[in-house]
Amino acid sequence: MWITLSLFVLTLTVQVWSNACPCAREELCLPVRSQPAFEVFVFDVGKKAWKFYDWTKVTTVAAFGEYDAELMCYAHSKGARVVLKGDVPLSYIVDPVNRTAWIQEKVQLAKSRFMDGINIDVEQAVETGSPEYYALTALVKETTENFHTEIPGSQVSFDVAWSPKCIDKRCYDYLAIAQSCDLLFVMSYDEQSQIWGDCIAMANAPFNQTLTAYDQYISMNIEPKKLVMGVPWYGYDYSCLNFTKEGICTIPKVPFRGAPCSDASGKQIPYSIMMKQINSSISGRLWDENQRAPYYNYKDTEGRVHQVWYDDPESIALKAAYVAQRGLKGMGMWNGNLLDYSSDPIAQQRTVDMWNALTPSEHRESAAVLSQTE
Repeated sequence: MWITLSLFVLTLTVQVWSNACPCAREELCLPVRSQPAFEVFVFDVGKKAWKFYDWTKVTTVAAFGEYDAELMCYAHSKGARVVLKGDVPLSYIVDPVNRTAWIQEKVQLAKSRFMDGINIDVEQAVETGSPEYYALTALVKETTENFHTEIPGSQVSFDVAWSPKCIDKRCYDYLAIAQSCDLLFVMSYDEQSQIWGDCIAMANAPFNQTLTAYDQYISMNIEPKKLVMGVPWYGYDYSCLNFTKEGICTIPKVPFRGAPCSDASGKQIPYSIMMKQINSSISGRLWDENQRAPYYNYKDTEGRVHQVWYDDPESIALKAAYVAQRGLKGMGMWNGNLLDYSSDPIAQQRTVDMWNALTPSEHRESAAVLSQTE
């Protein structure tokens, strides 16, 4: 049995490294080893939107769509990493044998595609002290060790909820996970996945709530330089059961993981669509000073009022200032495909503004100073 397994691994390894480099220049298939002063972490869900990204900013692309060799070659030409998506049922990797097999499979897949690491995206409910709790921690540690050994300079990141307070029943060992991997990508969105108070439409990523959660992560002795702030390039469209004269939108009760209400009563809507819809809305862009977030109201074809909450350059820039102040590693978004990359000049300017909000001038100046001292 052991001989058979060893032969299989050897055969797979030979096959991996015999793959021809798909790039115009062979060196573009080498792993990216440089460490950016400021991380801009982009999730890409496929197709060719990446051709319109601001590559003066992008440092890592998490490829969540179909494998695109052209993307890998282009990203490497810009000094940016491309990393795999890694997701697996936790019940499966409780068994150490299964866990090792999964990790080896991902390492070999990354090698065969000339990629630079892996983004582990496990968003399953886990109870503290459960077998899954310890298996997840071991998965991150062992994945990082294997990738760093097999692909020197590779990056292993792990996606965490917007707060470490068992959000959506994700009670992970956040400190141990952070110490094991290179980055935690904090998904500072879907913050209404569990609504315990009034069932009303609210901001996807309210300012104070978002920043308080980073303070919580840092208070757990997680290094700020391990944290990348994720922001949403999408919003939530809620159909209002009742719409008051003060503009409060009551939403249907849709329970989620113990909470009576959630953002699941709304629907996600891309930034590109919202920017077209807002022109025909009944309110235009509004701003909520308490949540420091934009929103608007519109009526559908049946006359029902909808309220849409989202993030735009103004709300993102406020969070970016915190990233600079607290010395976080960088920013990123879900996802890079959600902007309008058409030739329309208004859309183009809005797209530029969204990219610029991730790295305001103080970020670029800080990055320049850091790179000069390295």
